[in-house]
Amino acid sequence: MTASTTQHHPPSTKQTAAAGLTIFAGVLLFLSGSLDFCRGLMAVLEDDIFLRTPGYTFEFDLTSWGWIHMAIGTIAVVVAFGLFVAATWARITGIGITSLMIIASFLSLPYHPIWSITLIAMDGFIIWALCVVEKDSVY
Repeated sequence: MTASTTQHHPPSTKQTAAAGLTIFAGVLLFLSGSLDFCRGLMAVLEDDIFLRTPGYTFEFDLTSWGWIHMAIGTIAVVVAFGLFVAATWARITGIGITSLMIIASFLSLPYHPIWSITLIAMDGFIIWALCVVEKDSVY
């Protein structure tokens, strides 16, 4: 019998950083999607919570606006779970759904401005994190 030795190389610092960045983006996407779902749920259940802005160019019925946020939030949470297992489809879909979340937050600026700006910044970081990771460097 011959014994063969297999050398296992530890992952490089770049690969470790890429994996950590993807997991962090997944956590932020999960949080952002969950909060977006909750924001939509508040709009669907209780329209009196939000500020009424007369003459707003992008005026929507808050109930329909709530359903939009709930749908986007649900998709974002599913994509976040895909990021946790390093699925390529999740990185691509994550960039797309996060872009939609930024647009939805921008359009809801008059209803809750500070929260919308916070989510736009967080979503911008998520897009950056998903774009800078090289395809083969995750895990």
